[in-house]
Amino acid sequence: MAKTAETEWEFVEIWVDPWLSLPYILMLVKDQSGKFSIHNPAQNYKCIFTSDTYEESQMWLLEDEYERVTGRFCQPE
Repeated sequence: MAKTAETEWEFVEIWVDPWLSLPYILMLVKDQSGKFSIHNPAQNYKCIFTSDTYEESQMWLLEDEYERVTGRFCQPE
């Protein structure tokens, strides 16, 4: 993620594809402007999907059978 994106996020969720022998991880990020993006940590946090709504991002992940890890990481205040 770009330097500014590292400090301007509101929350992050971790999603995994549990069916692989080594689970594949993606990150769903909500930035402070209200936009959502999905990043791949295995590719230097490359943004692979963006949307205006949480639901659209969630459906993109669910279509590929990703499951959300319980909990959400929020930006420290």
